[in-house]
Amino acid sequence: MATFFGSIAFVHSLLIFALFFSGGVESLGINYGQVANNLPPPEQVLELLKSYRITKARIYDTNPQILTAFANSGVDLIVTVENEVLSNLMDPQQALQWVGTHIRPYFPATRITGIAVGNELYTGGDTTLMANVVHAMTAIHAALVQLGLDSYIHVSTPSSLAVLAESYPPSAGSFRPELAGVMPQILQFLASTKSPFWINAYPYFAYKDEPNNISLDYVLFNPNVGMVDPYTKLHYDNMLYAQVDAVIFALARMGFGGLEVRVSETGWPSNGDPNEIGATVQNAAVYNRNILKRQLVNEGTPLRPSSRLEVYLFALFNENLKPGPTSERNYGLFQPDETMVYNVGLSALSATSTSTMSYGSVSLTSSASSQVIKP
Repeated sequence: MATFFGSIAFVHSLLIFALFFSGGVESLGINYGQVANNLPPPEQVLELLKSYRITKARIYDTNPQILTAFANSGVDLIVTVENEVLSNLMDPQQALQWVGTHIRPYFPATRITGIAVGNELYTGGDTTLMANVVHAMTAIHAALVQLGLDSYIHVSTPSSLAVLAESYPPSAGSFRPELAGVMPQILQFLASTKSPFWINAYPYFAYKDEPNNISLDYVLFNPNVGMVDPYTKLHYDNMLYAQVDAVIFALARMGFGGLEVRVSETGWPSNGDPNEIGATVQNAAVYNRNILKRQLVNEGTPLRPSSRLEVYLFALFNENLKPGPTSERNYGLFQPDETMVYNVGLSALSATSTSTMSYGSVSLTSSASSQVIKP
């Protein structure tokens, strides 16, 4: 039996290997966090990314060592304005100085493609930071325009699912009432600058809170009966896509249904405290492996099946200095010594960069329903 399952895992690796070399993953990225004191230097991290053919990454600051190391690498990079400095950049002159110092010296050698202004600014109750972010995004974009960089670098702000008042079923998706004043301003900015709406979505949290009511297979992208939205009749076989479509419906309810939604963070912890149900190596491996398989065929959600969903996995490394429960320090695909925490199917890619092997046709079933109802 062990040999049988080992063979299945090997076949999965071969399928992923073949698909990578047939065109690669256009929409998969990785979050490169640095809340640790034992990570390899940026130059070494870049080689790790390149060895696994990962060409998109997001960092949580504008670390000059990383920006310098990633020059001429071909890796697209999203950088971040930290929450604590966001209010300073509401001033146009401060924003211009920030862009001139943190972006312009590295671009275009370092392929900075986006600026995330803050991260999860609304976590419940206080909308002050959300109000500030509108002014900061506007000032940063104006600085990009002034420096001739706006056509290369988009500006947005990642939100958590806490911004939603309703998310089930997806067609009921709506923003919290207390965001009714500021959210339209954010969305108008994104629409006018043709920037995406970023969402951090973690089905793990929903399962951890209600393991008796939520199917583990549904949150892990494993085969399951799924759910049908009673209003759109769209079928969902995983929670992540349902969460993304709930965001799309929330956008539509505010008159911005045309905005692209991208997943700025999603992942699954490989370890946790006793009360963190589901935080295991096995579940983390399955979740991230199944996302990778979906990304390899550029899959969209049931509401937007023809538009591939851009996803950034969280995270590249386990980060030993992150505060909070044990799970917070165990989201990485890799240990700081660059060994895999578990194999998501990328290991074959590091063996060679010039494979001439041929493979038979590969078919991966899409979950996207043929029935599409646009909000």
